[in-house]
Amino acid sequence: MNAKVYFTDMRAGHNQSMLDKVEKLFVRAGLREIIAPGDLVAVKLHFGERGNTGYVRPQFVRRIVDKVKELGGKPFLTDGNTLYKGSRTDAVDHLQTAVENGFAYAVVGAPLVIADGLTGKEYVNVQINRKHFNEVKICSSACHADAMIAVTHFKGHELVGFGGVIKNLGMGLGSRSGKLMMHSDVHPVVSADKCKGCERCGQWCPAGAISMEHKVSFIDPGKCIGCGECTVTCPAGAIQIDWQSDPDLMQEKIVEYAEGAIKNKNGKCGFITFVTQVTPDCDCCGFSDAPLVRDIGILASRDPVALDQACIDLVNREKVLPGSRLAGKGDVQDKFLALYPGIDWRRQLDYAEEIGLGTKKYELIGC
Repeated sequence: MNAKVYFTDMRAGHNQSMLDKVEKLFVRAGLREIIAPGDLVAVKLHFGERGNTGYVRPQFVRRIVDKVKELGGKPFLTDGNTLYKGSRTDAVDHLQTAVENGFAYAVVGAPLVIADGLTGKEYVNVQINRKHFNEVKICSSACHADAMIAVTHFKGHELVGFGGVIKNLGMGLGSRSGKLMMHSDVHPVVSADKCKGCERCGQWCPAGAISMEHKVSFIDPGKCIGCGECTVTCPAGAIQIDWQSDPDLMQEKIVEYAEGAIKNKNGKCGFITFVTQVTPDCDCCGFSDAPLVRDIGILASRDPVALDQACIDLVNREKVLPGSRLAGKGDVQDKFLALYPGIDWRRQLDYAEEIGLGTKKYELIGC
């Protein structure tokens, strides 16, 4: 049976703004049905790294918050702390970054709660009994919420091909120790002939695994925790992933964490994805590169797998924008495989379907 995915384009006018369209999607996708009076509702999103501008605008999030309140729910905005050294490593810096990026209470109308506490150590062990993990470490605030709405910015991702709902849930709501477990198969290596010796990679490394040897970065494999942050921090593209194991493993691990993140919600989850400013890299970067395609629209569903598949399909039907990272590569049929040739993004959706997280078959319904 096909899952229902609701879609609205970027056209707006005097009678209907894009903010109005978000509310309409919320209703059409059946998200009202997941909220009961008194429910603590986690609105999972990415607050954006300092310097990044690709994250979902807080004004859109405010409309979602208002709909939850109308239904008697108690919404809070949440995300987990990061593994890498950035502006969201602990709750103090994370909250400050969120406010700087516009997610203040006066704007969004809901409190901000960092899901795994002050230093990323507040989590719940959720039993899933899957191929890679028997149990996963899920951020406590998200786990204890009665319902969840995941608000996602759709984009490319340097480690798993693309970042959609599954990535938002799995990596986003894994505690810091859980993130480490997911990254354990990542092995970055430095190309000495490309390295400029700027030392930025070492500044971002959370494990202190990077030093300078003869003016070239050196990654100590004994200290490296596999977060992969150095690969996108390097301005010269001198650090790449040496997949000593199958890159599918990380995708499967993220899927298992996504299952753990929503396991106790019993159908009380909804998903809204913005296919706008589709950048090549994750919003965890301290920058946002030129978008690959035009702004396409906003989608919503109760099925995370169908929603991710629909977003992929919409992006792949578009023409590459001039000036983007894929410019000059002709009519690219698979945008994300072209970005990251060694990573087959299909595995995360196939595995998610295999374990019953959703279906790749969908019906796209315009709103």
